[in-house]
Amino acid sequence: MSLLEARRIFETYLAAQNLKHSRPRLQVMESFIAAGEHLTAEELHRRVKRKFPHIGVATVYRTLKLMHAGGLCGELKLQDGTTRYEALCGRDHHDHLICTRCGRLEEVVDPDIEALQGKLFKRHGYRPQWHRLELYGLCGSCLKKSAAPGTQEG
Repeated sequence: MSLLEARRIFETYLAAQNLKHSRPRLQVMESFIAAGEHLTAEELHRRVKRKFPHIGVATVYRTLKLMHAGGLCGELKLQDGTTRYEALCGRDHHDHLICTRCGRLEEVVDPDIEALQGKLFKRHGYRPQWHRLELYGLCGSCLKKSAAPGTQEG
């Protein structure tokens, strides 16, 4: 999704909620879309501050909540209590692999898993609306580190 399209969607949402489309909100939104990564609010704040030092962390949190409510980003509330945000608009559905040691997050798409989910919905008499799949384990890098001589598994 282009920044122009994201800005149009965000401004339309803000107007519908009778909220201002302030410069700081737009700067946070544009920084988030441009990052193209799964970010915590704190990570986004550090990125935003490099270019816009006047923006506080509270503005970042509030803007992410507005972006989530407006459908521009999704919240991933991870097992360790961390919340990561990802851009949604213009993106195809995907699931996530998450490393329980280093926090690495990888987007994955598997047609077999999608087909199985469809079968489960049907078998149990549900009409699909949405789903989210998060698979937790150790990434290849952490596995290598734990297998290295002299390394203890914690």
